[in-house]
Amino acid sequence: MIRVQQQDFDPAEEYRALRDSGSGTGAIATFTGLVRDSGDLKGVTGLFLEHYPGMTEQVIEGLIREASERWDVREARVIHRVGYLALGEQIVFVGVCSAHRGDAFAACEFIMDALKTSAPFWKKEITGDSEHWVEQKTADLDRTQSWE
Repeated sequence: MIRVQQQDFDPAEEYRALRDSGSGTGAIATFTGLVRDSGDLKGVTGLFLEHYPGMTEQVIEGLIREASERWDVREARVIHRVGYLALGEQIVFVGVCSAHRGDAFAACEFIMDALKTSAPFWKKEITGDSEHWVEQKTADLDRTQSWE
């Protein structure tokens, strides 16, 4: 299940959906990302996120498919928010259920790492007096490449 949306989400509800997704689940790994007060700029008060509709979902589907080829993924859920997000708000949820914890952890981490570098999202940091489009980080690229 993939959703790109402006509205917030409930991580507990997403966890329940993973838990109820079918038999054979022995582990669920989740990640929830939040807007923090620093990035490229100090004193960040919010973010503005844009995406490429249609293509974004297609890329995320491909990441889930790749994770499912590498690990035992019974179900995966990815929610990514767009639009303006204030400090402390939720940006992204990645959840994976599997028969075993190792597969759940690895697939969840892989999807999140690849999401940061592969999916067409653009992020602008906002402070009290400036705005700045964030460029892709070398560290994020290195993490994604480490899965190859």
